[in-house]
Amino acid sequence: MLTDWVPSVVLVLTCGLIALGCIFILAALQSSGDRSATTVFADRSGGTTFLFDDEMLLDATPAAKALIAQGGTGSPWLRLLAYLAPRFPDVENRLAVLPEIGRVALTEVQADGSMLAIEAELRGGLTRITLHEAETLPEKGSQDLLTQKALQQEVQQLRAAIARTPMLIWRETASGEVIWANARYLSEAAARLEPGRDLTWPLPQLFDGRMTATHVTQGFTSHRHKLASPNGEGNWYDLTHEEDGSERLFYATPCDLTVRAESALRDFTQTLTKTFAHLPTGLAIFDRQRQLALFNPALLDLCNLPPDFLSARPTLFAFLDAMRDRNMIPEPKDYRSWRKQMSELEKAAASGLYEETWNLPSGQTYRLVGRPHPNGALALMFDDISTEMSRIRRFRADLELGQSVLDAVDQAVAVFSSGGALVLANTSYAGLWGHDPAASVGQGSLKQISAWWRERSSPTLFWAEADTFCSTAANGDMLVGEVRLLDGRLIHCELRGLPGGATLVKFSAADHDKMEGHALPLDRQRKRA
Repeated sequence: MLTDWVPSVVLVLTCGLIALGCIFILAALQSSGDRSATTVFADRSGGTTFLFDDEMLLDATPAAKALIAQGGTGSPWLRLLAYLAPRFPDVENRLAVLPEIGRVALTEVQADGSMLAIEAELRGGLTRITLHEAETLPEKGSQDLLTQKALQQEVQQLRAAIARTPMLIWRETASGEVIWANARYLSEAAARLEPGRDLTWPLPQLFDGRMTATHVTQGFTSHRHKLASPNGEGNWYDLTHEEDGSERLFYATPCDLTVRAESALRDFTQTLTKTFAHLPTGLAIFDRQRQLALFNPALLDLCNLPPDFLSARPTLFAFLDAMRDRNMIPEPKDYRSWRKQMSELEKAAASGLYEETWNLPSGQTYRLVGRPHPNGALALMFDDISTEMSRIRRFRADLELGQSVLDAVDQAVAVFSSGGALVLANTSYAGLWGHDPAASVGQGSLKQISAWWRERSSPTLFWAEADTFCSTAANGDMLVGEVRLLDGRLIHCELRGLPGGATLVKFSAADHDKMEGHALPLDRQRKRA
């Protein structure tokens, strides 16, 4: 009988031992799972937690990722510091000593009265940073409140910025009802209420939509409005808007300085226009595109162009073509050469080097000057110099006539100015002394020409006396004498004082019965004519 139940006992013991071994294995596995749950890699508790390797983000909870995604630039480490620095003033220095102490815990009271805590721990070369409210445990989902606070703070900052902006901002419905406005708009609206009244809903409409001027700046069309003020002066605003669904968002930017600057510019332009209107010079200013931008009344008279043509702002070449059609431009041989000449005119005027005299078929003479203006503009100035040119021509004709009369005289004649410069001589003088007077007029001095005379005549005291006479002679004084040339000819010399300190010198062949090579005594030579 004993042998019958022994196998059964052995079987039972064996099964018990196997079960006990399984229990120990399961316990060991359970213990290993618990230990792994406490590592930074197996954290499934949620919250706001970051895992960094130095400054490189290895992992983060969804709430942590949402927190650093709110804004900012740079790496996740820099964005986290940008969030923590305003809330924990010494956080960067405290995190810097983390490798030495292993763990850092900070708690700060926030502006809203709540307490925010940060825990940083260095484990296995990795840095784990956790944020949570100090009053609550870091349970799953509780750190989402930090993200909400960050969003709320950003909204508060945006509201503060809009409240402090100098521009008026408001939102209107499609029917024109104001449904929202910033602090500047509310302040302007309140200033226009009757004493004792407060703002009510809906808000009053400050701008009635009457457009004063329209400007296009950087693709936005702005309407300029003047907003009346209680003191009666009023302020100017540039009003822009954009569609936002069924509503419209308006921006009113103060532009008082711009309006004053534009008014000063208009006044200055009117002053210049009035000044140009009285100028005898015809003025035509062409802009960068070479269209007529400004002209004065004198241009109408000088160029013989109709006012409506000039008011239509013709181009430079259309302007010159119209002048050519009215024979107000010197006619070239062919039209092609004329166009080339006008192109060169534009280039030379743009560089400030163009100045030319036009002799018109009508007999008039114009002086045309081209000058560059700022921003690529070009100015052409027309002057009628016909009278001046006529005077110059008459003066030249008189000079030529006088020169012809002198050339017909047999005596050699030369005239010196009060400064001793040769101003006039005839052909007889050139034949006698062997030099061209035309080459010496205005250049040769009495001293230089007197030396020329000495070299071509025998030695005599007369030249020294002539130098003294020319420097001291008055109108009507006269000095006479005789010199002998190197070729043997005896020349009679006569010096006479002229008005203004000028001196007339005459040379003629002397009679043979006079003394050769000697001048008469000075007291007998010099006398009042």
